[in-house]
Amino acid sequence: MKGKAAVVGRQATEIQDVTGLDAAWTAIRAGLRRDLGARLFDQWLKPARLGDYCPESQTLDLLVATDFSANFVSGQFGDRLRMAWRSAGAGVREVRVRRAPDATGPRLLEVVPASEPVDVATESPVASNFQPRHDLDSFVVGDTNRLAWSAALAMAGEAQPRFTPLFIHGGTGQGKTHLLHGIAAAFSAHSPAAPVLYMSAERFMMEFVNAMRANETMAFKARLRAARLLLVDDIQFIAGKGSTQEEFLHTINDLIDSGARIVVTADRPPQMLESIDARILSRLAGGLVADIRAADLDLRLAILESKRAVAGDPPVPDMVIDFLARSIRSNVRELEGAFNKLVAYGQLTGRAIDLDFAQQMLADAVRANARRITVDEIQKACAAHFKIDPAEMRSKRRARAVARPRQVAMYLAKKMTPRSLPEIGRIFGGRDHSTVIHAVRTIEALRETSPDMDADIRALQRQLEG
Repeated sequence: MKGKAAVVGRQATEIQDVTGLDAAWTAIRAGLRRDLGARLFDQWLKPARLGDYCPESQTLDLLVATDFSANFVSGQFGDRLRMAWRSAGAGVREVRVRRAPDATGPRLLEVVPASEPVDVATESPVASNFQPRHDLDSFVVGDTNRLAWSAALAMAGEAQPRFTPLFIHGGTGQGKTHLLHGIAAAFSAHSPAAPVLYMSAERFMMEFVNAMRANETMAFKARLRAARLLLVDDIQFIAGKGSTQEEFLHTINDLIDSGARIVVTADRPPQMLESIDARILSRLAGGLVADIRAADLDLRLAILESKRAVAGDPPVPDMVIDFLARSIRSNVRELEGAFNKLVAYGQLTGRAIDLDFAQQMLADAVRANARRITVDEIQKACAAHFKIDPAEMRSKRRARAVARPRQVAMYLAKKMTPRSLPEIGRIFGGRDHSTVIHAVRTIEALRETSPDMDADIRALQRQLEG
């Protein structure tokens, strides 16, 4: 009975010790945040959690995400942590900062005699904050994004890529951020111990400025240069920021020299980035530059098919998929958002999804996606279609081979742009509005009597509408 009572007493003491450590850590964290400042504390000490505790040596482990973080926290805050724990009266004399093992909280260690081997727990990969739905496998590939996707696979692979940095450019909502998350997740899967750092260019700038104000630029530099994979989104936002650009240049130079991988995105190619240091542009263009163009109809259909496959009920018929693909052309994000809206509304209301329902629900989105066609585009398209010099659209020549294409262009300008008749006349070489009216009426009459003219007009409209 005495032995059993001793075991129960020991277990109760252990529970009390663990509870006391939790309470002490809560108080210590509050003090550290007050003394160090919220930004420094949140960056380095807030993620730390309690690990193993040995009552014999009164040593406590604090667990952080990476070896680099462990070394930095131990070097910068080790003495402060020891003093805080000793003052807390929780039975802790020494503090070790380590990379997080499998344990999820404080655990009392058994004191093992030196003659007995210690079974060291296998460390698990550090959980990342990258979105699981943005993996490379779920990225729908088409002709407009194939190069960028292939380059992302190479950058994320186990083998060292033959290029760095990878520069991906494209419009908003076309999939650049999806590829960044996918690269990070795939890289971390085969190299869990390698530090991965993802940030927007705006965040890079803000953290650098804050580090300078707090006289902590060395810590900022150390964190960036420890990365084995650095991903920076929307680099165009550091345009005109001299000191930020200088630091960014030094960072990518050091990382490239150390063999790290770098991925940068922007909304335009390097040579079109304005107010960016020429040395940065040279570095970015020196790797691989891959573009993501606006999704064509085939890719938009494929994206919608992939979403329909996992959407569940209510079913989305083919005619609605086709309507979405042809109507929402601005970017992939809006296309996916329109699909999600239909499915969510159908699920919430129990209403079947049909073409009338889709047209009603997405009327605003369809109007917003209606491309604004310019008179200049119309003139160029008509000149190319009828094989004349674009300058003839504004010339005074009245030869039928020139006048008829010009009339077609005036007709399309009236039908496809918000320009007034006088405005259209001025654009076509300073003509009177009555000339435009005559052209519109002539082409309308020809469409009714000439199948060839009607076919030409339809072909030009399809081309201009994209």
